[in-house]
Amino acid sequence: MSFADFKKRSKNSVSDLASKMEKMDEKKSYKDDRFWKPELDKSSNGYAVIRFLPGPELDHLPFAKYYSHGFKGIGGWYIENSRTTLGENDPVSEMNSQLWNSGIESDKDIARSRKRKTNYVSNIYIVSDPTNPENEGKVFLYRYGQRIFEKIKEATSPEFEDEVAIDPFDPSAGANFKLKVRKVAGYINYDKSEFSSAEAMFDSEEQIEAIWDKQIPLSEFTDASNYKSYDELKERLHKVIGNDIRSSAPVNNKTVEDTGSTATESSSNSSDNEASDALSYFEKLASEE
Repeated sequence: MSFADFKKRSKNSVSDLASKMEKMDEKKSYKDDRFWKPELDKSSNGYAVIRFLPGPELDHLPFAKYYSHGFKGIGGWYIENSRTTLGENDPVSEMNSQLWNSGIESDKDIARSRKRKTNYVSNIYIVSDPTNPENEGKVFLYRYGQRIFEKIKEATSPEFEDEVAIDPFDPSAGANFKLKVRKVAGYINYDKSEFSSAEAMFDSEEQIEAIWDKQIPLSEFTDASNYKSYDELKERLHKVIGNDIRSSAPVNNKTVEDTGSTATESSSNSSDNEASDALSYFEKLASEE
């Protein structure tokens, strides 16, 4: 760049420099805007009506199922997906087996604090979201745990003869799901959530087709390319817990039964990423069973 060019640019140099410096200070967002979750009030109560969708991949189930671990050690957070999702060995599961089989009750407590968590992901259509009505009529991904999955199973195989089995993921013959979140004895509870009577989402197939095209493929959540290798996970694990497998800074997991990070939310070695992952993890604890 010549001096003449510099003189031309210098007229705007202050504003350009300020803009560039501002961008340097911007924090990277780790929120995945494809996901929806119910917003809870101060009492940890929430309500919404959603519709489970079949997913755009006909050769896949209408949900993705994967396992993850989330806990804190002396070296920070370990928030990673488990390779047991892929039917392979995982260093945390192996270490938990070692602790559990030691015969020492305190070792079992540590294993429990690091236990594998089950996650499900589905496409959903927002029928009603009173807290955030701007979400209504849109398609999102929804991450949920075992309790809601049991509700889905109950809908497909009802317990009593007077109940009609439905496919909750069928946009023509499925049903809306009334998501009711409460806090019971200190635990986030979904027991009052229920399916409505079976009905088509819309009056026309054209409307259903428009929603279909907005769905997000679920294969990424079980794609091996999105999982860290065994050696990478083992290295991360030892950075978090150190050389002693019993070293631990347990997290109070009583509000969560089965949840964790997604394949695109795994933690890295930087402190900023760890802080963001920890915050993301606690947000899940607040909204999942």
